[in-house]
Amino acid sequence: MKKNLIILSTVLVALAACEPKAVEPEQMFKTEDEVTAMLNAEPAGFVLYDEASGGLNKFVEDYMTEKGNYELVRTRSKVNDNFYLFSIDTIPTAGKGIYIRGRVTTDDGGGNFYKAMVIQQIVGGEQQALRLSVDMGNASGLYPLGQEILIRVNGLAIGRYANQPQLCVPSFNNNVNANKWQEKVGWAPGRIPAGKVLAAITRIGLPDKSKLVYDELTLDKLVTYTTIEYKEKELRETGKTLIDAKEARKWDGRLVRVRDIFFTGEYATTQGNRKPCSTGNPETDGNANVFGPTTDNMGYPQSRVIAHSTSATDSLFFMVSTSEYAKYAHMYLPASEFKGDVVGILGFYMDNSAYEATWKTWSVSLRDLSDLELKNGSESWKPVEWENIKE
Repeated sequence: MKKNLIILSTVLVALAACEPKAVEPEQMFKTEDEVTAMLNAEPAGFVLYDEASGGLNKFVEDYMTEKGNYELVRTRSKVNDNFYLFSIDTIPTAGKGIYIRGRVTTDDGGGNFYKAMVIQQIVGGEQQALRLSVDMGNASGLYPLGQEILIRVNGLAIGRYANQPQLCVPSFNNNVNANKWQEKVGWAPGRIPAGKVLAAITRIGLPDKSKLVYDELTLDKLVTYTTIEYKEKELRETGKTLIDAKEARKWDGRLVRVRDIFFTGEYATTQGNRKPCSTGNPETDGNANVFGPTTDNMGYPQSRVIAHSTSATDSLFFMVSTSEYAKYAHMYLPASEFKGDVVGILGFYMDNSAYEATWKTWSVSLRDLSDLELKNGSESWKPVEWENIKE
């Protein structure tokens, strides 16, 4: 009996010795001093794109060319010899370590940023942004809203998908079942594998949402900003206003708060035309009065109209963009009596060279419904989910 007790005690001591230690914060989040030491340990030196060196815009300028160094098969990508909506440029693997840093502005909990992240960096008091395409579900579990990150980009790629710059890897799309697949099969920016994401990203300090910067706008100011920043050209003979879509890339991905809006109960077509939403079933009707009804598996983001005026003829409006796979896709749109602010990621999505680039091409993508701050007097808007009531 005594021998058995000794053996049992020995086993318990051994098990206790093998018990894994709790993960300490300093193992997960690096200090500025640790980041500096890591950079200085690069054998061939390093290049860091921070505020002092021009930030994310300078990184994109240095490594992203217009056509890219991959032959893209997407026939609708090319606008002309100097303008491509899709591109891929590989970033050198060897040589100096190449780093970018920024603070995460997205959260994938709502499902509208599935396997996608956006980071921001403040340079000279102005917001810069860059999208990251990552093959990770629940990326926000590791890189939550407000987390500052450092990314070693060697061996990755910088490219454009539908004119939106993003950190990515080259990916060959061979989906011949897609809508108009002849225009799409070929090379395009793809998601960075999870293993590469984990190896490339270092978390700096603890997440801090209070340090995120929002460009606060009203719809009229947003249109004015695009007029100034993107050098819109008035075509007097047609009355249309075109945007310099290359310049628009510098605003894509910014975190914005659009002031004083309401939902009109309308959807918008690819050319920005407004039409009333239906009372149909969002599982079968792409025009139903919810945030993201079906697209019949085509997968494009659905657009719902926001505006300042209650007039249906008001020409000043904007779109809120939602994936049909978002968790809140089948929530009813807020009634027009509820007015307030919408927060989200500004997007300039243009995937077809046949389309015109106007201010109506812009949209805001919600991270979740908490990005809507709407009230009817003292009553706050509360989400209500569509329910298929069968007779």
